[in-house]
Amino acid sequence: MAERARTPELWLHEAWQGRAPVLVRAGLAAAAAAYRTALAARSASFRVGLFSTHRLPVPVISVGNVTVGGSGKTPLAETVALALAEMGARPAIISRGYGRRSRGVRIVADGSGVLLRAGEGGDEPVLLAERLPGIPVVVGENRFEAGAVALGRCGAGSLVLDDGFQHKTLAKDLELVAVSGREPWGSGRLFPRGSLREPLSAFRRADIVVVTNAPTPAVTSDIAHVLRRKGSRAVVLSGSYQATALRRDEQRPFKGPQALGESPQALAESPKALAGRRVLVLAGLAAPEGFVATAVDLGAKVVGVAEFPDHYWYTAGDLARVVAHARDKGAEAVLTTEKDWVRIRDIPPGPRRESHAQRPRGDIPFWVLSIRLDMGGDREPLVQTLAATLKRVAVGRRMP
Repeated sequence: MAERARTPELWLHEAWQGRAPVLVRAGLAAAAAAYRTALAARSASFRVGLFSTHRLPVPVISVGNVTVGGSGKTPLAETVALALAEMGARPAIISRGYGRRSRGVRIVADGSGVLLRAGEGGDEPVLLAERLPGIPVVVGENRFEAGAVALGRCGAGSLVLDDGFQHKTLAKDLELVAVSGREPWGSGRLFPRGSLREPLSAFRRADIVVVTNAPTPAVTSDIAHVLRRKGSRAVVLSGSYQATALRRDEQRPFKGPQALGESPQALAESPKALAGRRVLVLAGLAAPEGFVATAVDLGAKVVGVAEFPDHYWYTAGDLARVVAHARDKGAEAVLTTEKDWVRIRDIPPGPRRESHAQRPRGDIPFWVLSIRLDMGGDREPLVQTLAATLKRVAVGRRMP
């Protein structure tokens, strides 16, 4: 059913799943051994002082993962930022801005509005900025410098470090790690032979592990058991993805970053509106299976899946081919994620006087499914830990 864009990233995913020649797998295994050595050397360099870790005078909460994408760390970062805002901690989100076409420290949102498009700020930072009005978002390769800008120019009183588990230049006060309930350890091998960014022993640094979208409670228990065997003392919580809204882009004139309109909430409808609708799913995610499963659970008739790599920058030609495929399959819309949409919407649909082949999005609408992380009863222990961290850091700052 899936139509895959042929890219190096997807080729690597196939190799992780064993669909590659023996010599290729052997080469990737050798590269993984070199990568393991580099990780150990980097950690040693920080321990002996060759590299420095700097501290900022506010609480720093890190949200990260140990696999290459697909764990739910960005929805978890959103949950943490909202909780801190409710406590009056004035959070700002700090991110590298993976895949952006700019360099250095950039303010994606200053608390009064979104300032950058996805190309300049990165797809996930822009998405977080739009989901979290009033919360600043700053990107930068150097997280310490980005954090300093968030404090000095945006008035932040706490920092949420998105994708920060492997980051060492900025001192952190709490380590949260998101783990996919469907594939907690990815392929089980270290990158590039597999999708692990670090060995599982890295979980010894974690304070809280949040298992996302586990199919059953037993899976969460199994993950907790593995973590204990690896020496982790982290508290294990869980959360599930919940579809919250369906929004439709019905080929209105292009309006830039707010292509869904000035008030997208007014265009939102219940996700249940997908029931019985024929859609082709377009997903540029590390693990698109979860999004497809969500669409099916909502009753959508998924007639095809167009897969692209995570953070993929679509071209007009890509969209034209996706639309043509959707038309061939008899789909009434292309269903995609909010993260994909922030990259897609900057490509104008083209004037209606052009033919279907000339207009990147043809005559088939794009529908955007909004999904959030719902932690249910496990949100309260998370909030309590965040509150304790804020108090601990405040007391530490007052001590002589």
